[in-house]
Amino acid sequence: MVKIGNIELPDPLGINFPLLLAPMEDVSDPPFRAVCKDNGADLMYTEFISSEGLIRDAIKSRKKLDIFDYERPVGIQIFGGDEESLSMAAKIVEVTNPDLLDINFGCPVKKVALRGAGAGVLKDIDLMVRLTAAVVKSTHLPVTVKTRLGWDDNTRNIEEVAERLHDVGIKALAIHGRTRTQMYKGEADCTLIGKVKNNTRIQIPIFGNGDIDTPEKALEYKKRYGVDGIMIGRAAIGNPWFFKEVKHFFATGEKLPAPSLEERIEVILDHLRASIAWKGPKLGIQEMRRHYANYLKGIPNIKPIRNILVTANSIEEIEETLLTVDS
Repeated sequence: MVKIGNIELPDPLGINFPLLLAPMEDVSDPPFRAVCKDNGADLMYTEFISSEGLIRDAIKSRKKLDIFDYERPVGIQIFGGDEESLSMAAKIVEVTNPDLLDINFGCPVKKVALRGAGAGVLKDIDLMVRLTAAVVKSTHLPVTVKTRLGWDDNTRNIEEVAERLHDVGIKALAIHGRTRTQMYKGEADCTLIGKVKNNTRIQIPIFGNGDIDTPEKALEYKKRYGVDGIMIGRAAIGNPWFFKEVKHFFATGEKLPAPSLEERIEVILDHLRASIAWKGPKLGIQEMRRHYANYLKGIPNIKPIRNILVTANSIEEIEETLLTVDS
């Protein structure tokens, strides 16, 4: 059983290899987390939340703190580049009673990284250690970190980072197998993740992340690199069944058939209803539009249907439109 601090991660099939849903901006909200939980995700993180936004009481940031008992265990992820702000944000997060608190040192986008937060902190490892230590001291929650191999190919210092963050008290580390400058281009390199996992000084779970889009790749992370579990991001968008597929493959060595059209539509509607329940009818329908292309990918002649779905303004119209989809 894999544990993060005192939190035991679910292991219903006895594979001892938890599957984590990555924190993805504008994706990993409660409605999406709900359908991923239904399909086998073991641990989920919220979208990342600005420490400065929480302190300013920004409505969007506060809304991201919403978590629900059915999705436990769940972690809230924060980001920032200032010790005091991160410490204050950690105290605010603690009040909402998540199971874990995660610090984002991996987001590569310019508006975050070039302002000294997310992957931008990889330029200053001493600062990363100070920020992490400040958060650990500010909360009783298990603190975890998500990061990358380094800033660029000349600073792939994840082994040093892992040791130093371990020493200031983090309880788990998720590593994306790219540098910040790579963004999401090229192939993820997992050899350094394996080295971190096999470092005898490291006594916390190490989770691999990056390019895990087939059950076979998930198994490679386990067998070749020895990680304690994996964090799944883009492969789950429009495909929450991926968690179930990986677990089935681990347990049986066989691949699950692709979900039927009926299954896809059922999950789309579950996701839509949850989106409306959380955000209200107008925003819930609007923000669901970004998901239809992924859910319906590969279905012949789907473009006209998709065009209707992204302009429909009522759940009744969406339901009627989905009933016309023909595989």
